[in-house]
Amino acid sequence: MMRAPVKEGEMTKTIYSHIMEQRYDKAVKILTQQLQSFPESRCALSLLGYCYYHMQDFHNAAETYGQLVQVVPEVDDYKVYHVQSLIKAGLYEEASQACTAVENPEFTERVLLLQATISYEQEEVQLARSILDQCHPDSEEQQVFEGALLWKEKRHADAMKKFSDAMNTTGYQANLAYNIALCYYSSKQYGPALKHIAEIIERGVRDHPELSVGALSEGDLQARSVGNTAVLRETALIEAFNLKSAIEYMMKNMEAAKDALDDMPPRDESELDPVTLHNQALIEMDDKPTEGFRKLNFLLHQQPSPPETFVNLLLLYCKYSYYDLAADILAENAELTYKNMNPEDYEFLDALILGQSSPEESYRRFDDLSAKHVDTLRKGTKNIQDARRQRDQNLVKKYLGEFDEALAKYIPVLMGQAKIYWDLDNYSMVEKIFRQSAEFCSEDESWKLNVAHIFFMQEKFKECIRYYEPFVRKHNDNLLGVTAIILANLCVAYVMTSANEEAEELMRLVEKEEEKADPSKPIYHLCIINLVIGTLYCTKGNFEFGISRIIKSLEPYDRKIGVDTWYYAKRCILALAETLAKNMVILNDEAFDDIIAFFDAADQVGKNIGTQINVVEAATESAEKKRTVSQEARMLKRFFLKMRD
Repeated sequence: MMRAPVKEGEMTKTIYSHIMEQRYDKAVKILTQQLQSFPESRCALSLLGYCYYHMQDFHNAAETYGQLVQVVPEVDDYKVYHVQSLIKAGLYEEASQACTAVENPEFTERVLLLQATISYEQEEVQLARSILDQCHPDSEEQQVFEGALLWKEKRHADAMKKFSDAMNTTGYQANLAYNIALCYYSSKQYGPALKHIAEIIERGVRDHPELSVGALSEGDLQARSVGNTAVLRETALIEAFNLKSAIEYMMKNMEAAKDALDDMPPRDESELDPVTLHNQALIEMDDKPTEGFRKLNFLLHQQPSPPETFVNLLLLYCKYSYYDLAADILAENAELTYKNMNPEDYEFLDALILGQSSPEESYRRFDDLSAKHVDTLRKGTKNIQDARRQRDQNLVKKYLGEFDEALAKYIPVLMGQAKIYWDLDNYSMVEKIFRQSAEFCSEDESWKLNVAHIFFMQEKFKECIRYYEPFVRKHNDNLLGVTAIILANLCVAYVMTSANEEAEELMRLVEKEEEKADPSKPIYHLCIINLVIGTLYCTKGNFEFGISRIIKSLEPYDRKIGVDTWYYAKRCILALAETLAKNMVILNDEAFDDIIAFFDAADQVGKNIGTQINVVEAATESAEKKRTVSQEARMLKRFFLKMRD
């Protein structure tokens, strides 16, 4: 048997040195070897449980303290540590049973707080409060716990007061400052929340430079992990950066949200806490959907995991049209449906998923949901009018906030209902549904953009310009922040209404912004605009100009050819191939030469670019089966060479 290279007589010194220097993994290796020889060693088990707990390996910590309780049942300290580890591991029933084993009256208050924590984590707020009422009313723990219960009850102002009172008593503590910031965030007061977060970060950076805050964002990809140390937990830096990222995400500042996560003290992926992993998955979903789905699926099977994981995974599966996977997740996690989803969300997702197998029943369910939301919005409108007549500004502000929340819940239902007809290409019916909702939604930006899309699909170009143009002008100083398809559709609408100068001017503005942008980040706005214009000409039968526009849109090829852009370019090229095969069009030699030269270039740059647009299937596809842009370019080249000859 291999033993750790520890000098004789220095075992205790070595283990304690590792623990003092927070090298818990090394201490664990030595202690595990010792326990093989002395399986009931109280000292070794105690130190091993301590190491596991501080490594945040709570399952092993709980198992170790459980063994320790069996070895020395008369020591109640170990029973308390056992309960704490079980709670952290999300094993609440086992923790509740373990509490009954603590008999020493000195631990009564502590056990009550642990029992209250178990109830709190299981969303049993009233039971937690009744247990907490048995604790000493003036203790700091009781005060903070009371604040947590008030927050859980959405009484954010009262919770904030409790946390502030606790901080006035104890002095500044990062975790209390975080709790105050969380209360501001929960009441949507993002400014004060960010102010408290900034103070937490500033103190953490100043007092603990060894935590390397910002090392990853400064480009140091090899930054050494600082681990999950006690110091890191005391600073509340991880919680603060996660909350900052959440605020930026809510405000739709995606770059700032990503920067907040990058600014965290560096840790290995295996060391990341569930909240950080969840937030990373959401932030990188647009750029790395495969990674995002992998992380969310991993979290779903962990205990405990952020309650938002289940709902967000379902919504993202639906967003990417993986309805079968969403249905499987719902069926496999029935208990989470009741625990982590409110009935409205469940009804919405159920109707959305049902749309794939039974559009009629799905539409009926959306219609019922829509009727409920419209009724709420009408009541909200009346409340606002009554408050204005009473000249009560505070009441007006309150009812306006409630109306905005109700509208935010109604819009997805409206979109889900409209999508059923959209998928059937029945755009006139989609337009009718949107017109019926104009009473409440006409000022909502997403509603206006979707109305523009409907007009565009019906080739009502003047009407769609009327909706697209104000939105684009509003974002004139940041056109790259506008979804590329909006700019592309507006350009096409300009072209189709003979407003070519406006189209060219918009494209020039986009080109200027792309030139100023960070060259290390791929930007596809101008590429997509040209792709859409090229596709338009191809659908009208003008393949020569359309294909040349598409080829031009993908220059430089090494930066612009990707999974998506190749997919849409390939569709037009295949349409041309079919038309050529049927002898319905004749291309001149110069056009053939340009197309073949394009395939040669795609062959060169596309060796490692896959063609599977389905991110879930792409993740499971074997390397042998994976088709690349390079392979498809060679196949297309062979066909076009035959057509030319």
